Amino acid sequence: MDLRDSGRQIGEKLFALLSPNQKKDLTQFVRDYEAGNIPADVPCTTLFRGQYFIPPQADQPLTEIREGALYFCLEQRLVTVRGQVIPLTVKEFEIIALLILNPKRVFTYEMLLELVWHEDYTYYSRKAINNHISNLRKKLRVVPGLPDYVKSVYGVGYKFEV
Repeated sequence: MDLRDSGRQIGEKLFALLSPNQKKDLTQFVRDYEAGNIPADVPCTTLFRGQYFIPPQADQPLTEIREGALYFCLEQRLVTVRGQVIPLTVKEFEIIALLILNPKRVFTYEMLLELVWHEDYTYYSRKAINNHISNLRKKLRVVPGLPDYVKSVYGVGYKFEV
């Protein structure tokens, strides 16, 4: 987007939302772009992070965890049990991701609210967490006899354990 062509008022409003360092970085980026110092083959899906564009690292390994019949992939936001894809809500996936990436660590209700909901404990209740955990457990138990991956720690919270 060329700020000169979009009208001075809009450009000033957008520029006002940036921190002083971001303004400096953006100004330098625009100068480099106009001078032709930015490669033209940078894909449009790249991210702008402080110092120009950082292309996604396609060669980095995926975060995958296999525990018995359970398969988890963080980057694909994928959970399967015995090869069957488990459709999870955003919060259910964030809960299982937090628990499975920190096996055997107990997360209190307060920690879950802060890390998954990003809210103060007073805004949501334990019942909201319990409902999400209950739904998650039902979805993960596709056949009888599978372990209960999400364990309750009575009166405290939850943990992932096989």
